[in-house]
Amino acid sequence: MSTLVVGASGFLGSVVARRAAATDHAVVGTATTAAGGWVPVDITDRKAVRALISAVRPKLVINSSGAPWTGSRPAEDWRITADGAAIVAAEAAAVGARLVHVSSDALHAGRPSPYTEDDPPTPVSLYGAAKAAAETAVAAVDPSAVIVRTSLIYGDGASKQETLVRDLIERRRSGQMFTDEIRCPIHVDDLAAALLELADSRFAGLLNVAGPEAVSRAEFGHLIARAQGLDPSALPVGLSTEGGLGPRPLDVRLDTSLARTVLRVRLRPVSDM
Repeated sequence: MSTLVVGASGFLGSVVARRAAATDHAVVGTATTAAGGWVPVDITDRKAVRALISAVRPKLVINSSGAPWTGSRPAEDWRITADGAAIVAAEAAAVGARLVHVSSDALHAGRPSPYTEDDPPTPVSLYGAAKAAAETAVAAVDPSAVIVRTSLIYGDGASKQETLVRDLIERRRSGQMFTDEIRCPIHVDDLAAALLELADSRFAGLLNVAGPEAVSRAEFGHLIARAQGLDPSALPVGLSTEGGLGPRPLDVRLDTSLARTVLRVRLRPVSDM
């Protein structure tokens, strides 16, 4: 099967590409540069995306791309996250490719009860709004696509979350992990396996795919520290109001009961780290 992984140079995309290649997929990946042997493509450039997809003629497109969202270039990050997703969806649909689009739990505002697939987006940040806009575009362009809402991704010490914890403990950067921000972290191998399984299924629409345990970012940081042989007590923690980061969702738990009926892959608890 010919498979196009959009964002193959990223943490999730690289694992998806590797797992797909191991199961005899003919994998082509995109990146912002040619590093790693991937095809450099700006996904906001419709002509470039069309040329690539027309040349590859993929049977499957997995869009795991994402903007950095550092706050320094909001307009460009929006274009990549929302407009780029719409372009990839339109060009994938034009060649009849099966599309799996990776979204985020950050499009929810936060509440004590878990969110199901029926809960509409209620973003409180620009990033969440961009993710919601991307979902709207993908669903409108291709109702048969799979849209996967996921949470914090970790695994093998290489994720942004794990790097952040190391940097905070070793004082390479300032900041803290919040005690009042709740998520359902998922291992990158589990998420990649789920994406490929969904690609080979007839499932269409939204699906929450996240870890089965809800933990605070501070608890998550302590688990990461212990897994990496670091001192958890050295991790700076505090309330989100002390971070000075602006509006952000707090208690966001994803109800994954539907995923457990759809998927064969076991989503491991973060406490198994």
